[in-house]
Amino acid sequence: MRRKVTILGATGSIGQNTIDLIRRNLDAYDVVALTGASNIAQLARDAIDLKADIAVTAHDNLLDDLRDALAGSGVQAAAGSAAIDEAAARPADWIMSAIVGAAGLSPGYAALKQGTTLALANKESLVCAGQLMLDTAAQHGTRMLPVDSEHSAIFQALIGEEISAVERIIITASGGAFRDWPLEKLETATLAQASSHPNWDMGQRITIDSASMFNKAMEVIETREYFKVRPDQIEVLVHPQSMIHALVGFVDGALMAHVGPPDMRHAIGFALHHPARAALPVERLDLAAIGSFEFRAPDEVRWPALRLARETMAAGGMNGAVLNAAKETALDGFIAGALKFTQMSQIVEDTLSQMQRDCSLIRDTMSLDNVTQVDHLAREAAKAAITKRAG
Repeated sequence: MRRKVTILGATGSIGQNTIDLIRRNLDAYDVVALTGASNIAQLARDAIDLKADIAVTAHDNLLDDLRDALAGSGVQAAAGSAAIDEAAARPADWIMSAIVGAAGLSPGYAALKQGTTLALANKESLVCAGQLMLDTAAQHGTRMLPVDSEHSAIFQALIGEEISAVERIIITASGGAFRDWPLEKLETATLAQASSHPNWDMGQRITIDSASMFNKAMEVIETREYFKVRPDQIEVLVHPQSMIHALVGFVDGALMAHVGPPDMRHAIGFALHHPARAALPVERLDLAAIGSFEFRAPDEVRWPALRLARETMAAGGMNGAVLNAAKETALDGFIAGALKFTQMSQIVEDTLSQMQRDCSLIRDTMSLDNVTQVDHLAREAAKAAITKRAG
């Protein structure tokens, strides 16, 4: 039986890797919807090749361009955030949530109401609204599978195990572009330098987040939310080779490690075929040739994002939405040249402090509307903090 699939964020790196796997076995899938942002040529090309029912761009002003690119193909075109939510709500057996940033929360939430399978690559959904997402999945009988390489690794290591037997979870970090830089040099780091990852081929924003370790900070929170372990059970270990994606430590002292090449098709493929395993076009590691793996403890002076993640978890409420909104806004500032690389964490810390002091809403009931409002207020506070620093 052919499976109906939807890919939210089809033109990004996760979306393109998902499409690569689907293309290798097209007879097994019917593509319901593809969504993207400004890469209209790619979105239209993939929608036509995969015979999607609908293609949606996030940008209303690009609707005519998308319609022109799809002309004569029979693929419907739509645009805007409401159209993306509608695409996510279309009946499908398997939905990939790979929209980058807080923009992925609403469509992922809509997809959860279908009672099928959501493959979650949008870590912001759990950071901003973890309990809401998990409760919604449980309410509708939806299976939510993690697609971040670290969380897929943890999930796989826990198959057949009881979470009560888990003593600790270790997620690994490459350390990003600046892991070996002298601390005093970080202030001079350029956008081009921060946008180059030593191991992974990812989009610009997540590559910069890797260099600042905000990506890992988000994953720490995601681990707590998804697996329901205590924050003090979660550890981060710098592993420059990016081949051990996570380790799970059990109460008997055993460590279960997930080892594989730095290729997102592994985690995507696992979620796509779960509960079965299928052959995947990824490198087979030659451990003798690799010889050894390197590990080191993370330096929270170099990477203050890790400290901020722990403070955010301790604060509770909707502080995760504040952290993410401030992080995204500070990243915009760095990309625009308004901030130095090292100032991003300062903006996030300033915003968390202000929102915890001035915004009672972050301790209110977690709903999509409330999370959205907290996100908006935090972005405004972060923008004001950037302006103040520039002044």
